[in-house]
This record gives sequence, structure tokens and C-alpha cells, in this order.
Amino acid sequence: RQQRQQRQRGGSDPSTATDVPAADDDDDTAGPHDGEDEARTIPLQYQRPSEQESVQRAQAFFEQMQQRRSVRAFSADPIPKSVVDDVIATAGTAPSGANQQPWTFLVVRSQQLRSAIRAIVEAEEQINYRKRMGDKWVQDLAHLKTNWEKPYLDTAPVLVLVMKQVHGTQPDGSRQPHYYASESVSIAAGLLLTAAHNAGLVTLTSTPLNAGAKLRQLLKRPNNERVELLMPLGYPASGCHVPDISKKPLADIMIEY
Repeated sequence: RQQRQQRQRGGSDPSTATDVPAADDDDDTAGPHDGEDEARTIPLQYQRPSEQESVQRAQAFFEQMQQRRSVRAFSADPIPKSVVDDVIATAGTAPSGANQQPWTFLVVRSQQLRSAIRAIVEAEEQINYRKRMGDKWVQDLAHLKTNWEKPYLDTAPVLVLVMKQVHGTQPDGSRQPHYYASESVSIAAGLLLTAAHNAGLVTLTSTPLNAGAKLRQLLKRPNNERVELLMPLGYPASGCHVPDISKKPLADIMIEY
């Protein structure tokens, strides 16, 4: 655990380009800019693999991730705490706008809280399915056999609420702007999903429509946080089935120039 925390503090991850000129999107060597004229740097910890190893690793990882599925039937078997910790820590390695890291991951194990979360979500989902979503949306979900009932919310041993911090707070109490917060949190959630699958866990990226404010109140979270995703985490139930669907082939999602 100590080694993982040291890696987090010392890691360096180059950012992708954005449409904002001169934006320092992922400065892993510092938090909010401290006024120094030049950013501090550290040597990149990197060992280039051979071309053959790269090909093998890319293929093996694709084959592993190709087995990932969204699951709605969970075993109640507990997850080792260290596994959950490492999954969340991996999500926290994501790049973010100006390295603001505008996320909080709420890990809920309490049965009482999980049941309360289910009650809040289902109450809103009944209204969503009957009124807010509209016929077309409901029809488009029909092949996935989803409805307003969410029994997995109190069956899965862990719920993770991915929270977006719309702004931070400076030491003097003033607001600290967060840049590209939605994009940053989305990348972190993708890493969480990947880390969970790599650890042998299953999950589901659910969006608790219109339930965010009540969930924030239940969990006593500050007003600058918003619920982005609600992800049950655990092992699949015995005999678990998933929808018979497929992903688009590479030719349909990639355009080369």
C-alpha cells in the first residue's frame, strides 16, 4: 500500500492536447500552480518494450477487455478491502485539467446505506421510466431488459459513487476553478471500470437520473459535488446472464488519415 501511494505521488502522465492554448492539463508534479516561473519536473519512469512485446501486450489486453460486460446480477460475497482500494487508486491516476483531480469516489459498504440508496434511486427511476424519459428512450432500452427496479444496489457488496467536483476550495475559502471537470471525471471512471475488470470484479455504469441531490444529502457531501455515476462493484451471481449484444467492429469506429 505504501508503495502504491508513493507511485501515485511520483507518477507522471503526459496529457492529451485540448482546444485551449497553453493549457497545462496534467501537471502531476504539483497541485494548483504555486506561482513558480517554471514547472518542476522529474525523470519519466519508462522502459520501452520491444515491438513484439508491444504487439503481444496490446492484443492480450484487448482480449481481456473484450470479456468485460455490464452486470446487473451480483453475488453478495465481500470484496477484499485492498482490492477496492487499488481499483480506486488506479482511477485516481487519471489525467485531469490542470491536474486539479476534480473527483471524489464514495465507497459504500453499509447495508443500511445501500438500501437507502436503492430506495432513492428506484423512487426517481419509476418517474423517469413513466414520464421523464419518453417512449423512444424506454423502447431503446427494452432489449437490455432494464426497468426502474435496481435490486443490485443492495445486493452488490460495494457501491461506488463517482462524484464530480464542479469547483474546489482555496485555503482562504475562495473558489478554485476546475477545468474540463466532466472530461476528467469520465477518464477516471473509465480507468475505474478497467481496473475493476482487471481485478476480476464486475460492475455497471449506472446514471441515477434526478437522484443526485438526494444521494448527496444522504451521504452528507458538499454542494460542489455532483453524482456522475453510480457503480455497483462485486462478483457476478451464480448463473448470471447478460444481454446477447456485440460491439461495433474496428472498421466502424476508426478512421485513418
